[in-house]
Amino acid sequence: MTEPRPRILIVDDEAAQRKLLGSFLTSRGFAVEEADSGEAALKSIRQSPPAMVLLDVRLPGISGIETLAEIREFAGDLPVLLITAHADLRQAVAAVKRGADDYLAKPIDLEELEAAISDTLGAPEQKEEGVATALDLPPGFVCESAGMRRVVQTVAVVAPSEAPILILGESGVGKEVVAQLIHQWSPRRDGPLVAANCAGLPESLIESELFGHTKGAYTGATQPRQGFFRAADGGTLFLDEIGELPLHLQPKLLRALESGQVTPVGSDSPIRVETRLIAATNCDLSEAVAQGRFRDDLYYRINVIEVVLPPLRQRRDDILPLARHFAAQFARRPVRLSPQAVQCLLAHDWAGNVRELRNAIQRACLVSRGDVILPEHLPDKVAAADGRATVAEADEGRLSQVERATILATLAECHGNRTHAAKKLGISRRALIYKLHAMET
Repeated sequence: MTEPRPRILIVDDEAAQRKLLGSFLTSRGFAVEEADSGEAALKSIRQSPPAMVLLDVRLPGISGIETLAEIREFAGDLPVLLITAHADLRQAVAAVKRGADDYLAKPIDLEELEAAISDTLGAPEQKEEGVATALDLPPGFVCESAGMRRVVQTVAVVAPSEAPILILGESGVGKEVVAQLIHQWSPRRDGPLVAANCAGLPESLIESELFGHTKGAYTGATQPRQGFFRAADGGTLFLDEIGELPLHLQPKLLRALESGQVTPVGSDSPIRVETRLIAATNCDLSEAVAQGRFRDDLYYRINVIEVVLPPLRQRRDDILPLARHFAAQFARRPVRLSPQAVQCLLAHDWAGNVRELRNAIQRACLVSRGDVILPEHLPDKVAAADGRATVAEADEGRLSQVERATILATLAECHGNRTHAAKKLGISRRALIYKLHAMET
């Protein structure tokens, strides 16, 4: 007879947040119960105490802090984890002194949440169905590195919810590709995915582009326009570079997100839309909030959950699979990367991330006339990088990402023959075997 799963009570007045956290905890093997207020939570706890409570500080009626105080009066040992906005952190710290077991700041880091719960309850047996979606990756989506695998695991949990998502990462890192994956794995997959770059829209037309306009709303408006929000009705709206949205339009975006209605330019009649927002930026929005360039209420509204994409230089295991994918896309004929080209690709810093890699491979496919891409076919700054010394000169301690990826790529080129691979790497076969053992630890 199997033991019942530990039950966690989620107390939050936002249904999207409850669903998001509930999906994640269910995928991690916990049973989940929800309450939308402190009063409902107290009633539930008195009737059937859970194993743990996730308690939002800001609640309608009695606050999370007041709810915590009442819980401690009749359930002194019940673990309570506070969820708080950044502005309430000081209050949350004080609450920990008065009986909360721990607190997490919004936007919630799911790995940190899992660690906090496991520290208190231990890790239950996980259910496979919660993460099964992560196996269904679209063609060309590369996640060989540990960093991208974590991204995919997070996407698998948050995609089914209606919660707004903020994707963070450097320019060219692949934020729109991840937005497409979220849409594909969401219940809105059959609806439209509409993408708009806030930095690429003329400031005078952004409001019209987002919310639409009526005929004659301004000079040149000869035809009505529905705008991105209405075009994404029933689906997903992806707003890239949201940090570039002018300050005077941010209240209108916030109002549209909170009310589910947009008012076209030139009209007094709001129109209801049902759209899930995914935003992205390569800038630090919290710093923009501190500098008064971005509204804090809009920041917290779009940042229910963060998905952080690591730069390509921090996930070098993805470089060669991406390069081969782009080569197959652009060459339209069988091509392969020479070992020397592999060394250059792995040694380059890729400041422009995936976009720079894509452009480099596109150039190489155009310049190369044969079936092998050589260093001279790559852009000069990429060809100038040479990672062969990385393996030969590295110390015998922990392997770097470049060294690990170089060894794996060379073994693949040599069809697993360690002797041939060692010769290409310029090291002894025994040294290669030692490094392979180090990679397994």
